[in-house]
Amino acid sequence: MLGFLKGDPKKKLQKAYEGKLAKALYAQRNGDLRAHGTLMEEAEKIYAEIQAPEEKK
Repeated sequence: MLGFLKGDPKKKLQKAYEGKLAKALYAQRNGDLRAHGTLMEEAEKIYAEIQAPEEKK
């Protein structure tokens, strides 16, 4: 009935993915390559979660 009030999980994951990429870029620009690598790895995991439902179609 009130389904329009529920958040879209894909949008939530997309926002988290973009946030991780932004943090990774900031870390890289500051020369912290270890943090950059960690953040990119986390971003890749989130991206895999985003792509998983699309692969099933």
